[in-house]
Amino acid sequence: MKKILCILLLFGSTWTYAAEQAEAIFKQLAPSLYQIRIIDKASGEKSSIGSGFQISADGVVATNYHVISSFARHPAKYRIEYIDDQDNKGDLSLLSIDVVNDLALVKRQVETEMPFFEISQAAPVKGEEIYSLGNPHDLGMIVVPGTYNGLKSESFSDRIHFTGSVNSGMSGGPVVNKETKVVGINVATSGNQIGFLVPHEKLLALYQAYQNDELPDIAQQMQSQLTDYQHQLVTELLESPWQLKNLGYGLVPTIDVPFIRCWGESNADKQDAVMLMVLANCSLEENLYIDSNFYTGSLEMEFRYLQAKKLSDIKFYQLFQRQVSRVMPGNKADKEDVTEFKCQHDIVMPQSQGINNKAIFCTRAYKQFDDLYDVLYLAISVDHHQQALISHFTFAGVSKQSAQSFTKQFMESVTWK
Repeated sequence: MKKILCILLLFGSTWTYAAEQAEAIFKQLAPSLYQIRIIDKASGEKSSIGSGFQISADGVVATNYHVISSFARHPAKYRIEYIDDQDNKGDLSLLSIDVVNDLALVKRQVETEMPFFEISQAAPVKGEEIYSLGNPHDLGMIVVPGTYNGLKSESFSDRIHFTGSVNSGMSGGPVVNKETKVVGINVATSGNQIGFLVPHEKLLALYQAYQNDELPDIAQQMQSQLTDYQHQLVTELLESPWQLKNLGYGLVPTIDVPFIRCWGESNADKQDAVMLMVLANCSLEENLYIDSNFYTGSLEMEFRYLQAKKLSDIKFYQLFQRQVSRVMPGNKADKEDVTEFKCQHDIVMPQSQGINNKAIFCTRAYKQFDDLYDVLYLAISVDHHQQALISHFTFAGVSKQSAQSFTKQFMESVTWK
């Protein structure tokens, strides 16, 4: 048995009790806990590692999608390998994925029935102590006691807020209650004893779909999951209140949902500034991981109000060109994943608003996912000589219909007072 590492933030008798309980839980569950390795076939060396845990007697193992994403995207280049608590190695096959909830099911070959983790049927109580298990960075198996703090309110996809040190190599490992039943899956850390977990219900749903033979192949699963996700996200955004707020002499929208957060700044305190600038920025603080070079699902909105003594035609043209050159997509993607942007320039005059804009609208298509695009929009007002109102958004991984609906709502929500 490898040395058991326990990270505890407790003291005195409480520390001793927690340590003993964590060690007992680990000893009971260690045979069903694995390190997951992605092996580059050409070199024979590992390219990434994570954790996984067995959830059935016949060898089904749960982990994070991002742990095995290289294989899911490039199965000819990589293979998946496990190492158990006795340093035994073996290959894993990929069964199913949930890219939205960052989950995957893989399978090892077994000759007889094996011990496995049970998935809980109930969520923990807020404040309940739970235990995160995994294998970070080749340090050996580890168990981290922590506290269940409910779901993260600022997230569109459900994530559990866990008080505990979830290390990167623990991704895909289980989080169990005192009855050793799985209540979450390690997925991310924000440092300072803050971690995030996928709720156990998401894993239960994925496993039940696999058992019922309801799952298409990996590429079709990903297409369907990304399409459904963007539809749900855009629908909620469009059906939520869009509230107008002052930005200089302009009015710009904020969307009243908890998972969109906004910031602002200005140079109003700079007496020698040649131009007043007021900035507001709102964004969705999460995205979907496809692979290390491809992210999607992000949304960013930015508004700038500029005021000077006079914006001449030349100065306005220079301002527009400078803003266009700075606009970038809000997500990371390679040329293997997306096409080049195609853009349209036009003068836009929304019927319901008192503002005229010079606008640019750009899209790039996803090469491997039908009817999904990255969208970029930038508009600068052209009807005031002393002020300019700049509105801009980027939205990653949306359908053509979703892009059109969101752009229309965005354009008609920006105006002068």
